[in-house]
Amino acid sequence: MLHSAKAGFFVGLRTIWALGKIIFPVALIVALLQHTPVLPWVIQLVTPLMGIFGLSGDAAIPLVLGNFLNLYAAIGAMLTIDLTVKEVFIIAMMLSFSHNMIVESTVAIKVGVKLWIALTARIGLAILSGLVINLVWQGGSERAQYGLVVAKEETVNGWLPILIEAFQTAMLGIVQLAMIVLPLMIAIQILKDLKWLQVFSKWMAPVTKTLGMKENTSTTLAAGLIFGLAYGAGVMIQAVKEDGVSKKDVTIAFIFLSACHAVVEDTLIFIPLGIPVLPLLLIRLALAVVLTYVVTKIWKNAEFSKRKEAVYEH
Repeated sequence: MLHSAKAGFFVGLRTIWALGKIIFPVALIVALLQHTPVLPWVIQLVTPLMGIFGLSGDAAIPLVLGNFLNLYAAIGAMLTIDLTVKEVFIIAMMLSFSHNMIVESTVAIKVGVKLWIALTARIGLAILSGLVINLVWQGGSERAQYGLVVAKEETVNGWLPILIEAFQTAMLGIVQLAMIVLPLMIAIQILKDLKWLQVFSKWMAPVTKTLGMKENTSTTLAAGLIFGLAYGAGVMIQAVKEDGVSKKDVTIAFIFLSACHAVVEDTLIFIPLGIPVLPLLLIRLALAVVLTYVVTKIWKNAEFSKRKEAVYEH
């Protein structure tokens, strides 16, 4: 047991180092961008597009912040804006698919997923969900009530304080990553050595098989579902290396996780906004299953066509 814990600890350190080299500079740059004209410019640029989703121009603020930063930044912005229940639900749904894009897209590349696939899946789902909800849902015109949550507004002035704050934000991201990844990697190493992960893989086999993936993808899928793309990346990277998960399977898994990841945190985080979170979760899960099934079918047909062409050529 001690040997397993030690091995998992060092695997965790290597994972934190590999991800930290990506997350720290990205988080630092994005934190600095908040104090430049860049984010206001992007917000101004996308404001005219908000109407097609049934959103007011102000809704561009949380959408841009959520995609550049994370859900917490987006929710902080939403608490300062007068929005309807329908607008809050649409924003929450769009951001559940598409958020923290810079960090999580770089993580996707690290796992072995092509950037264009990661961006197309997540942004496409966000746009599609926003359009459909706006067209289908006719209610929700009452003002949103934000419960007991109070928005915090703190202004930092001067380049040195801004730089210090950005550095602290980036370091906090690494600390949070370490707090999750280290115990997680230790636990997974112990489970592997005790052969429990093999049992878990067998339990998950019908699910992964239905979604068009092999049994060895179960750890990758579970890590993303529970911990999300950024925090689950350590397990996903390790699973790809050690379990021999193919590029096809990791891509399909990522497409599924684009729609449905960090199901606990990303669902509960929207509760203070006063929206129904169960439909939020169910829509994400349903879209994940449908999208993955369609992509798998298309992939299989493409592979069949290639094999057929190869046979004719010979």
